[in-house]
Amino acid sequence: MSTALNRLIDEQNQIWERMQDIRGGLDDRDMTAEERASWDAAETRLTEVSGDIERLQRDDARQRIDRSQIVTATGRPDEDGGQRSDAAERERRYADAFYGFIRRGLDRLTPEQRELLAAGYGEVRAQGTVIDTAGGYLVPEGFRNTMTETMVAFGGIMNICTVISTGTGQDLPWPTNDDTGNKGAILAENTQITEQDVVVGQRKLSAYTYTSKLVRVALQLLQDSVFDLEAWLPGVLGTRIGRAVAEHLATGTGVDQPLGITTGGTVGKTGAVSATAVITYDDTIDLEHSVNSAYRANARYVMADSMLKLLRKLKDSDGRPIWVPIPAPGFPATINGHPYTIDDGMPAPAVSAKSIAFGDFKRGYIVRRVQDVQLQILRERYADYLQVGFHGFSRLDGRIDDAGAIRLFQHGAAA
Repeated sequence: MSTALNRLIDEQNQIWERMQDIRGGLDDRDMTAEERASWDAAETRLTEVSGDIERLQRDDARQRIDRSQIVTATGRPDEDGGQRSDAAERERRYADAFYGFIRRGLDRLTPEQRELLAAGYGEVRAQGTVIDTAGGYLVPEGFRNTMTETMVAFGGIMNICTVISTGTGQDLPWPTNDDTGNKGAILAENTQITEQDVVVGQRKLSAYTYTSKLVRVALQLLQDSVFDLEAWLPGVLGTRIGRAVAEHLATGTGVDQPLGITTGGTVGKTGAVSATAVITYDDTIDLEHSVNSAYRANARYVMADSMLKLLRKLKDSDGRPIWVPIPAPGFPATINGHPYTIDDGMPAPAVSAKSIAFGDFKRGYIVRRVQDVQLQILRERYADYLQVGFHGFSRLDGRIDDAGAIRLFQHGAAA
């Protein structure tokens, strides 16, 4: 774990202690103007630090994955003193050719680089993906990782649900069943065993195409070696797709788009009737226990950041905050002892809004993704503008899988 991450965790705990000191000195009186200003400043910084911690944790996790992909198939050491496989070396050379093609065009590549790109082009064609004749090449692993990471970072649900990948976009039948109402029985001697059928249903997982829309980049900028194209381009395209995907995985209607968690899920607790969006400590306990105990061992909260802001202000029956920051490196921040995930695709707190999901998302929600995110390059189309067009797209669908694994909190209706 990095020094920066440890420092941020320490700062987060210090800010939280300072906020609790302010709250503890109030007794039954309201905050003074000075205390309110101190509280607001601390809360703003706490939100910033928490966001930085989450980003560094994701980056650490990604780096661990990247390092695990460096295998010892050959005796050739890499730059870090480890050993790199032939496959990893081919991927590196392909990435060099790919980014060279983006920056300078096909004519400026070496014959070897053209052959590498041609192999990538043929692989995409063999998979039945639509190809843009101006350059529909398979993107390198690093590009896909960055773009997918950007999508996942924006929509936290993708991090915690079950994700399956398929090679084609044909409709995928997905079996379902709920056998929780059935149980075994004692069998008497010389008695025939009774039957109890398992009712198996079926859902269909489609492959909706999400587009980043077209991004045009000046040719002069592409040719500037200082411009960090490798980080900027997948980040821009991935963020655009990620915003659309996050919204639909949370609130999608299921008609020509994924069925979102708040649309297909079951409400486990409804708040009190109120003119504003409110939630109490008792509401959180009722929500947790609306999920069967079989799922609660791996359960977590999912909500937008604006909902987390409300929960940070709640206390339990003994006056202790229900939100606890990261106690030490390697441990998550918790709500009532459960970890949580922030996904700003979830509805913000509002009258009648379903603003919190709680449960085991690995068992409760499934995302089907077709291949990886892909890239089309439109070089000739905007040549007279001295620009190159880029278009990223991803194909996926999402559905509630085990309906009993997730429950929702819904704010009460307007008073």
